[in-house]
Amino acid sequence: MSKRRASDLFVECLEAEGVKYVFGIPGEETLDLNQSLAQSSVSFIPVRHEQGGAYMADMYGRLTGRAGVCLGTLGPGAMNLVTAIGDAFLDRAPLVALTGQADLERMHKESHQFIDLVELFKPITKWNARVTSPEIVPEVVRKAFKVAESEKPGATHLELPEDVMAAEVDAQPLPRRRPVRPEPAARELLKAADTIRNAINPVAIAGNGVVRAGAAPALREFCRATGIAVAETFMGKGLLDYEDPKALGTVGLQAHDYALAGFADADVVIAIGYDLVEHAPKHWNPRRDKKIVVVDSVAAEIDEFFTPEVELVGDIYHVLTRLAEECRDVPHSGGSPRLRSLVEGRLRDAAHDDHFPMQPPRALYEIRRALRRDDILISDVGLHKLWIGRMFPAHEPNTVMIANGLAGMGFAVPCAVAAKLVHPGKRVVTVNGDGGILMNFQELETATRLKTPFVNVVWENRQFGSIVWKQDKKFGEHFGVDFTNPDFVKLAEAFGMPAWRCEGPDDFGRHLDHALTLDVPSLIVLPIDYTADVAFAQELGHETVTNT
Repeated sequence: MSKRRASDLFVECLEAEGVKYVFGIPGEETLDLNQSLAQSSVSFIPVRHEQGGAYMADMYGRLTGRAGVCLGTLGPGAMNLVTAIGDAFLDRAPLVALTGQADLERMHKESHQFIDLVELFKPITKWNARVTSPEIVPEVVRKAFKVAESEKPGATHLELPEDVMAAEVDAQPLPRRRPVRPEPAARELLKAADTIRNAINPVAIAGNGVVRAGAAPALREFCRATGIAVAETFMGKGLLDYEDPKALGTVGLQAHDYALAGFADADVVIAIGYDLVEHAPKHWNPRRDKKIVVVDSVAAEIDEFFTPEVELVGDIYHVLTRLAEECRDVPHSGGSPRLRSLVEGRLRDAAHDDHFPMQPPRALYEIRRALRRDDILISDVGLHKLWIGRMFPAHEPNTVMIANGLAGMGFAVPCAVAAKLVHPGKRVVTVNGDGGILMNFQELETATRLKTPFVNVVWENRQFGSIVWKQDKKFGEHFGVDFTNPDFVKLAEAFGMPAWRCEGPDDFGRHLDHALTLDVPSLIVLPIDYTADVAFAQELGHETVTNT
């Protein structure tokens, strides 16, 4: 071993973890770290705002299961990471955030740009630490990645004081180890199987945990073997092909979802990879009268509406496979096709809807038509997200990416950059409201520079549409929600991107088909009419989630 800067050792540890990209903005306090990155196999991706870099790391973690890495300098640079780190924390995406910091000798007093970042990030990370000595670098890096990637995954954070990173050290990275997962006891498996076999109307709800575990094939076999139907959360879209007769559709938006999907009559609910962050169980177990069988990677969070009869904790793929063997041909099955039929019927009817400005179902119909079964749609946050979560049909998991737990606007554009880096052969489309698109619009420069081609669709109505809807329902009027827009076509062209504005109902499909053939990012402005929301909402009951 030979002595070198702690920053060199730190980057060697990143390489040992298999890190391919660090997304961020360099600063004076990260000079040594960035120089070490420049001499490594890790690609540093300069972004135009730290939040954009953290969202890229967030999406990288979601799609790969390996922690994405983002970087900000001290003070304002670090604080700009907060929203996207919170998103990774609540949506269970593995992410390691790195922040610069002042020298250790400045931390006991008031000092320029010094904020205690460890305390600041503590509520939105699974674990974080200040690197107070060069000698601890291998340990803290290994722990940061292990904790971030272990179930349930999420964000971790390391604060890197400038003088520590510049100091000499003689050490080596620690070897990477895969997280160990438990297995349920045989008696628990048999108890769960008895509960399911003795049920009159069993039904399942599958969520984000099944996606993370790569367990969609096991879930599909479980449905085929047992005959039990499955509803999906927003983040579980595509776990069952929407054309599967056992797919009940996406639940979690409005009061009648679960009743229409048959949950009101269910006596046993199998919660598979289901997270309370995704949607509160009081909406599908309001009378607290259902027996709940949990299949998950960690012990269940408990509340008064979610008290499991039995928990099967372990590798979800393996547990589902064993449970399917024990429960073949369950004599009864619950669930109802009413929700699915209503939503799919609305989408089919939209194929020939010539309204303009376009209504959401026709827009989603055109996107589904243009994308292949494993292409990716990324939704920003706003009223359009509720339409996508409700109505957009998915064939495979990780093809409809939604910010659910924290749900901050500005998610889609930077996430599309990361999606193309992970899956360069897949087509990627973002859907944004005109209220959120400008929040990280600057990352289109990053996309153009990296030559990551994806299509940005902007639904334009010059309002914060979801807040308009809620204010109108509650007060009979709306206020503080109207704004003007720049010319998005000219703005996109200023970034060197092709862009189009739709002037009639047939323009969108034509522009979208063309844009998906290009090898550069592009943008389509689509005037949208949200009045269809009101009628559709009346069919499905009041909302049970916020606009996000």
